[in-house]
Amino acid sequence: MALHLWIGFALAYLATTLSPGPNVLLVIRNSVRFGRSSAAMTILGNLLAQLLVVLLVACGVGAVIAALPPFFLVLKMVGAGYLIWLGVRQISTTHASASVCATPTTYPHMSQASILRQAFLVSCSNPKTLIFLSAFMPQFIDQSRPLAGQFALMYLTISATVLCVHFSYSLTVSRLESRMRNHGFMRAIKYLGGSLFVLLGLRLMASER
Repeated sequence: MALHLWIGFALAYLATTLSPGPNVLLVIRNSVRFGRSSAAMTILGNLLAQLLVVLLVACGVGAVIAALPPFFLVLKMVGAGYLIWLGVRQISTTHASASVCATPTTYPHMSQASILRQAFLVSCSNPKTLIFLSAFMPQFIDQSRPLAGQFALMYLTISATVLCVHFSYSLTVSRLESRMRNHGFMRAIKYLGGSLFVLLGLRLMASER
């Protein structure tokens, strides 16, 4: 891949990653609920899903899904339902914690494997990511060079960008939480996070593409 194409891809993907979406929201949520250490497993789950998406794009699956509206609709509804379920579950858990005057550390335990699996499913839950990358990545492909190496380089760029951005969000949230010990404030943040998951799911469900 030519240097100017790689720089263009890196900057464009950075711009899309900086805007908070379900993956960023999950990193923030897990950092608040389970501590900063959970961010690593959340990000790893996201990167594994991104690897799957990049492989599918390289195989042309994204273009096939885009050409099959009924299949895309089913995937979209399943993904939206999963995001809404996560949001409702977080809101109900936060409400239950508040009703017994629980501290922010009394959430049900989640194993590292569960955190990894949940992050993978959240990242895979939006089929629009596959469609987006199917349209986005080929713009930076140099057809005169081997494709496998270029897709590998783009995935490594995606990984580095996600690691930097998501760890930055996690670190910022962890520092804010350590300075703000007001339990009511933290409960409000968790309610907001759950509500955002629901809104993201509804937005995905209502979108035409």
